[in-house]
Amino acid sequence: MADQNYLVDSDVLITAKNLYYAFDICPGFWEFLLYHHREDRVFSIEPVRKELLRSKDELGQWVKSKVPKDFFRPVDTDEVKNEYAQIEAWVNNHKNYRDHAKSRYSKSADGWLVAYSKAHATTVVTNERSEPNSRKNVKLPDVCLEFQVDYRNTFGMLRELGAQYDWAGENE
Repeated sequence: MADQNYLVDSDVLITAKNLYYAFDICPGFWEFLLYHHREDRVFSIEPVRKELLRSKDELGQWVKSKVPKDFFRPVDTDEVKNEYAQIEAWVNNHKNYRDHAKSRYSKSADGWLVAYSKAHATTVVTNERSEPNSRKNVKLPDVCLEFQVDYRNTFGMLRELGAQYDWAGENE
């Protein structure tokens, strides 16, 4: 997977901040993302940026002050819009999903992630898990599977990119 590019969902960053890669515990995670962005391997899309900037917390500040604007790719190309229209039609016509699940999905960045990834052959990175029989939620992995878009969780991306977080403390 040396040539793979990763498209990061907001839940990856939110979960990292709130749990295992908090800014004060593991600043290396955030530098790792920015390093791989500079290598054109890790990025996201503008709708994710908008989701993250709604929060006035440390993650929102990181996005504003540390993340280059080009980390978040635009979704306004005809190719991405066409893919998005197909995804929205599939979700809206899906017999299992309840109306509130369809509505919530259409307001999120998820459809745009799949559309961008489909148009640009990237791998979506999300912490969501597939739930093909869910009626209450449209899960990002299930849409990826339907549209033949590759996806990973955070740890899959980190492994494939060769992440290693070594503690440089005292040796006994």
